[in-house]
Amino acid sequence: MILGIDEAGRGPWAGPLVVGAVVLGCEIEGLDDSKKLTKRRREVLEIEILANAQAAATGWVSAEELDHIGMSEALRLATRRAVEQIHVPYHEIIIDGTVNFLRGTTKEAYVTVLSKADALIPSVSAASIIAKVARDRYMAELDATYPGYGFGRHAGYGVAAHRLAIETLGVMPEHRLSFAPLQKYRPTAPETVVTPVSHAPTTRRIGDAGEDVAAAELKKRGHTIITRNWKTKYCEIDIVSSYKNTVYFTEVKHRRNDTAGGGIAAITPKKLRQMKFAATMYMHNNRLTDTDVALLVVTTKGENPVVESVVEVSDM
Repeated sequence: MILGIDEAGRGPWAGPLVVGAVVLGCEIEGLDDSKKLTKRRREVLEIEILANAQAAATGWVSAEELDHIGMSEALRLATRRAVEQIHVPYHEIIIDGTVNFLRGTTKEAYVTVLSKADALIPSVSAASIIAKVARDRYMAELDATYPGYGFGRHAGYGVAAHRLAIETLGVMPEHRLSFAPLQKYRPTAPETVVTPVSHAPTTRRIGDAGEDVAAAELKKRGHTIITRNWKTKYCEIDIVSSYKNTVYFTEVKHRRNDTAGGGIAAITPKKLRQMKFAATMYMHNNRLTDTDVALLVVTTKGENPVVESVVEVSDM
């Protein structure tokens, strides 16, 4: 029995990487490289594969994970996740391509790598099909979550319509910001502030105090604080709050005195894009749907911070 392995989603600019793993153990007519089949034919074959194969599974790596670990490790991780779900006997593993993604595991010795295996070995063809159909289905479902991108049509590939949508709407959590065409949208790390040794309050301490008074101001206005200083590898949000069925994502900007720069003037188009990205990622991670969302900027000033203004800069 052969365990066939193939992937879907290596090249797109958005969405997960998916690896299929199939022990077939039966004959299914029409199996081929999934890319050579029509969408309808793939979907029909997927049903037959899942109903009749000895075992079939998919391993997934999210866009965020892929950005963190890189494509090579993502392929290995997705392959391991798929294979770990196969619990029937097999005597050989055939992986489409030229790289043994199970190297360094107990399965390494059983692997043969074969270019174009998805067109030659039925179990690999089946793995190619279930991975492709599962991923395409997932991307189509993203149309409801992120309207305007057309994921159901292009599955996240960098086609002209997708590029235009990114330029118009920005990026969101399903985009692979480690890919070269999208790296310009990756939020930059904040600059390190070097402060001379002094008895004066530190920039960080004043910043924290500014966030404290900003949170207090929002509470005074009726907001419920959900969380503060929410962070991921790529973005952060100073304050998340709710008020009258709307979730607010607040950026706190502080200036030491009336002549210092900053405040609302610091919300450049680039910064607003980063705020929208962070808000979208928070909603995605916390599975918030059908929720009204708005972006706020609270400006504070002074050595002992006081609130200067509260401005809604955008809805979502």
